[in-house]
Amino acid sequence: MLISSRDKITKSYDVIVIGSGLAGMTAANKLAKNGRSVLLLEAHNKLGGFATWFYRAGKKHVFDISLHGFPFGMKKTCRKYWNKEIADLIVQLKDVRFVNPQYQIQSSFTREDFTQKLNEHFKVPLEQINSFYNYIEAMNFYDDQQMTNAELFEKFFPGRNDIVRFLMEPIVYANGSTLDDPAISYGIVFSNFMKKGVYTFSGGTDHLIKLMQKELLANNVDIRKHAKIDEIVVEKGVVKGVRFKGELIPARAVLSNANIKTTITKLIGSEYLPSDYVEEAKKVRLNSSSCQVYIGIKPGEKIKPIGDLVFTSTYPTFNTQALLDKNITSRTFSVYYPEGRPFDQEEKYAIVSSTNANWDDWAQLSEEEYAKEKEKMIKETIEALEKFVPDIRDKIDFIDAATPKTIKKYTHHENGSSFGTKFEGLSVSMNLHKKLPGVFHAGSVGIIMSGWLGAANYGVIQSNEIESFLYNQDKEG
Repeated sequence: MLISSRDKITKSYDVIVIGSGLAGMTAANKLAKNGRSVLLLEAHNKLGGFATWFYRAGKKHVFDISLHGFPFGMKKTCRKYWNKEIADLIVQLKDVRFVNPQYQIQSSFTREDFTQKLNEHFKVPLEQINSFYNYIEAMNFYDDQQMTNAELFEKFFPGRNDIVRFLMEPIVYANGSTLDDPAISYGIVFSNFMKKGVYTFSGGTDHLIKLMQKELLANNVDIRKHAKIDEIVVEKGVVKGVRFKGELIPARAVLSNANIKTTITKLIGSEYLPSDYVEEAKKVRLNSSSCQVYIGIKPGEKIKPIGDLVFTSTYPTFNTQALLDKNITSRTFSVYYPEGRPFDQEEKYAIVSSTNANWDDWAQLSEEEYAKEKEKMIKETIEALEKFVPDIRDKIDFIDAATPKTIKKYTHHENGSSFGTKFEGLSVSMNLHKKLPGVFHAGSVGIIMSGWLGAANYGVIQSNEIESFLYNQDKEG
């Protein structure tokens, strides 16, 4: 049931899930299907975490926050752990474009199409291409993680910065990888996309989350929004539940969908964990953040197809630091056409410009400087978009921008991190329940678990760990 903000929570639960990102929601749904009593607590006014949206002008405009693209595996995950209705609304994006000084390419973003482009446009022999694919498809979590992304590309495409750009740039936007990150952070994510292309959710994120909330309630998950908890309660090494508004809500297990560093230092408290584990957690680096410019098109106006995703850059070569620079040279335009929202009564067009960003570039600004930088970003985004939609200025009805500070405000992500933590965060996250039995973590960690599919699947992984923990408790009596 949906618990009103006026009502006091008096029940005890098998599991309390803190945060309703896709990992938290998927874990809650799977545990509830297993017959466990589950309480889902969300600090925001709606579920979804980073899979979210906002309306403007009385729902005349709607904007998805996340870059709209994930692998085909999301369809299988939703069918298995959610329901067929949700899975059937996942559809392929077939028009992905790359526009930069090194090349201009249109792609369906499948292995077959990328193979053709690498062979015919970049003149790479088929044997070399297949060797690259076979190598990354064989990657797993237990491999040697010393090889970097830069070394991976040099191994297969030595001296080919143009190919690195073609293969790497979309994944930088998908999970924040850099050339210095472990190659596994690229290989697993890229090979997932390459299986069958890029997919999105027909109906928009708002429709998806409403269907997920409906499914959670049908499986008897209790949900409370506007519920930012005080702490995870631990007594004598035993998890007792969570404290909310000064009151204990009892639970046998707690799953945190918050950032792993926040979970350890603020929700649990370092004193309840081994000192060496806490030191390991302190060394975990947060991933990069992002900026967005949201553009709503006037009712009645149309946009000719320019692609579903347009990776555009004016930077001469591929450079991951340039992708993060506040002096923006690279943008990805996500274009939302009316056919992507078939349940709306009126046609809607929207364009969202996404750029990777550094937290410090925005956090250090005065209020006046911050406002000027946002206006500059909006102005330059329109100028960049005019190359694709020459009359875009006449079509704009609404425009606004978000920065890393916006992300932190609404998601509570430390440093406005769009992609959780770097790769070393994964082991810290997965080992939490081994250091403090009964407390688990699922969220955007280790780059690989970033993005919609990674988050949902990590929720499944951790729900299995929780189920094992509860089963052993039941067996012991």
